[in-house]
Amino acid sequence: MSGKQFKSGRETALKKYLNHSFFRMVSEIVSRENTEAWVIGGFVRDVLLGRPSKDIDIVVVGSGIELAHKVATAIGHGSHVTVFSNFGTAMVKVGDMDVEFVGSRKESYRRDSRKPIVEGGSLEDDQRRRDFTINTMALGLRDKEFGRFLDPFGGLSDLKMKLIRTPLDPLVTFDDDPLRMVRALRFASQLGFHLHPGVLAAIKEKKERLSIVSSERITDELNKIILSPAPSKGFLLLERSGLLELILPEMARLQGVEVIGKKHHKDNFLHTIKVLDNVSKKSDNLWLRWAAILHDIAKPVTRKFDPVEGWSFHAHDYIGSKMVPEIFRRLRLPLNDRMKYVQKLVRLHLRPMGLGEEDITDSAIRRLLFEAGDDIDDLMSLCEADITSKHKDIIKMHLDHFGIVRQKLKEIEEKDAIRNFQPPIGGEEIIRVFGIKPGREVGLIKDAIKDAILDGKIGNNHEEAYRYMLEKARELGLTPVIPD
Repeated sequence: MSGKQFKSGRETALKKYLNHSFFRMVSEIVSRENTEAWVIGGFVRDVLLGRPSKDIDIVVVGSGIELAHKVATAIGHGSHVTVFSNFGTAMVKVGDMDVEFVGSRKESYRRDSRKPIVEGGSLEDDQRRRDFTINTMALGLRDKEFGRFLDPFGGLSDLKMKLIRTPLDPLVTFDDDPLRMVRALRFASQLGFHLHPGVLAAIKEKKERLSIVSSERITDELNKIILSPAPSKGFLLLERSGLLELILPEMARLQGVEVIGKKHHKDNFLHTIKVLDNVSKKSDNLWLRWAAILHDIAKPVTRKFDPVEGWSFHAHDYIGSKMVPEIFRRLRLPLNDRMKYVQKLVRLHLRPMGLGEEDITDSAIRRLLFEAGDDIDDLMSLCEADITSKHKDIIKMHLDHFGIVRQKLKEIEEKDAIRNFQPPIGGEEIIRVFGIKPGREVGLIKDAIKDAILDGKIGNNHEEAYRYMLEKARELGLTPVIPD
């Protein structure tokens, strides 16, 4: 950030951030009403950092709800005000921006709740109650204060130093609202900032207070960490602060290296966050990133030592996929196709590596395509991200192998159209041809047709599948009631 723009002409320089016609309109209203109003928080922080911002908070020394209605009237065109009376706030949609109006206030908290007791207060009261100094900066909107920059807690200095610090004693800040502990790590991860030592120490001391916060709120912050440019920073801070053990204990248990004799395994926590960063460089898909987080989640429960072979984690892919639903349920993540997608990638993440390097059979490729379906490209991205060796020759060897697998996948898909295929003969036709009821025989014939197509014994077409159905039915003692 250039320091020269914040010399004596700071207010003049900062007015450029209020050039949007919306701010001018609000300024006219509050100037006419002689109402004190300030743009505060995230918008000010982000414009100073050169980041896009579509969420705007305006604090009013008075009634935020009243100002919201006046602004909506001025906008016209059926502009709608959404009022949150419990919080004394109101939201107005302005183009692609969400503008929230709130009266300046001060807050106090009960020990058993993070919901504050709210009272009217001064602008300074409002700034003092905020979570971090970088979110306390404000720009004036009334004509006599237009563009004036208020920074009573040194937020601008902390922005320059890339520092997360609280305006009050962090022990008080986190005791009042424990979610702020996770938010501190989220901002550090999103912005590439570091925590003030006192902030980290306070999180370690107050971490148990997180128990009064809902899983939904915690997971919302966790997802923002996961979507950071380099989410490993956030997870290292989660682990270092002790919050990871409370939020995602399965991941915390990945940490550490066991050594017996001269045999040891890698630190699977450090490996996992490296895989997560690798995936994040390729994709902003939240659920692919979750698959990276959980791909080795079962290693602690599958870890075994053999004096000859060393450490092994057999079936950690399968067992890990079985752990996904409970983790999603506890974190209030969606128990729908997104969960199934993560399960699938966790279950299949070893398959491409397991394909023989010398002879990758068409049958193995067909089965991989069949099971992965439309998620095959994401699976391959996860597998490539899973290569975290420090040795460049090993990385090259594995990536070359995955390149061969990708080429074979393309060739088989073009030739056999296996991805997401449904066998050309289904259960209803088998029942009709042989005059039998739904049951074991129907399932055996369906599976035999599917396997024959995947193994390349027959083509993926009705004619060959029908002949093969008759053959397998004869082995089961069935004869068609419909003539061939």
